Amino acid sequence: MARRERVMRMSVEQPLWRALAGYRVLTMLYAIGVFTTAYAGFTRPWLALAYYAVLSVWTLATLPKVSGAVSCTKRFLAVDLTIALTGIMLTPFADAHERVMDGGPTLPSIWTAGSVLAFAIKGGWRWAAFASTLVAVANIAERGTPARDTVHNVILVWVASIAIGYVVEVARASERTLARALEIEAATRERERLARDIHDSVLQVLAMVQRRGAVIGGEAAELGRLAGEQEVALRNLVSGGLVPVSRVSEDAAQGALVRAVEEPDAETGDEPVDLRALLARYAGARVNLAEPGAPVLLPPDAARELAAAVGAALDNVRKHVGEDARAWILVEDEPDEVIVSVRDEGPGIPEGRLTEAEGEGRLGVALSIRGRLRDLGGTAELISVPGQGTEVELRAPKETGGAAARGKAAQHE
Repeated sequence: MARRERVMRMSVEQPLWRALAGYRVLTMLYAIGVFTTAYAGFTRPWLALAYYAVLSVWTLATLPKVSGAVSCTKRFLAVDLTIALTGIMLTPFADAHERVMDGGPTLPSIWTAGSVLAFAIKGGWRWAAFASTLVAVANIAERGTPARDTVHNVILVWVASIAIGYVVEVARASERTLARALEIEAATRERERLARDIHDSVLQVLAMVQRRGAVIGGEAAELGRLAGEQEVALRNLVSGGLVPVSRVSEDAAQGALVRAVEEPDAETGDEPVDLRALLARYAGARVNLAEPGAPVLLPPDAARELAAAVGAALDNVRKHVGEDARAWILVEDEPDEVIVSVRDEGPGIPEGRLTEAEGEGRLGVALSIRGRLRDLGGTAELISVPGQGTEVELRAPKETGGAAARGKAAQHE
């Protein structure tokens, strides 16, 4: 059986990097456009032209640097902020004094905010506070006085960058929490699947050895007692389990990731399976199978799980009603779902007995039947009237819950 690893990656941070790259290009063009419209008012336009040449080359050449947290290094951030601060401090030398005092735009204009936002996305609100504070000092020094409009713009950049940095930190923590929750859910489902398989094989054999040993007596009774102890220990083991340590991406910008191992069936692949063929082995002298004349097609995993749930229901009939008990299986092929009913002629299940059995670690109904149908997105309903037998109604959708879940997970990859 081939094993295939599927990686689900979750990141709300990566779109911020893409938006930042676009922002830097647009604000560079905006700053150049503002300079072009006010070219005649500059006292040293050649100084501004030299700065914009450097700014254009730097912005376009460093676009790969703002594609993720790994490529956006501390050295890049330091140089980027230095270029922004240099442009602010060069403004009084390039532009007319009157325009500077009247609150005219600096040479980098709003491009400076992109540099501060890179700090926020990379390092969170503390890095954002550091960068925005330096920009605030440079803006006040450029005017020579803390004018109202300058203070207003400085506070706006300061608050916005810190808020974005804080949101990034919260998003990273949320992604790690979500990844942990998904891994716990995956581990729980895998543990339940193993518990079902063990219940259908090993636990059934141990229980049979315990019962037969007690009947035979002698050394067989001791063997039965040991089998009973191992049954209890194994039930306790499959009822618990370890959850693997959650994983995070090596690149924090790519968010947290969850790895799930899939084991596709080497025999059936992805081709639909006729449920009738899987249920045919249960038919016999004591089990009557009623099925449609046309194939009842289901995805391979859904067909196997549904057939295994039917087998678990028949095991309960033999265990609680007797080896010679009669049972009936009815298969109904509906447009959207398949319904399989298993009915016996036993005494029925006393009220509260299923809850009591789950508390004792006996997971036949909880996992082998209900757990399987729940994983498929279906339901398992037990109808039991004392003295009139028990009927188990299994409903499985033709588009299984597992397939739907995989489709949703693929959207995060």
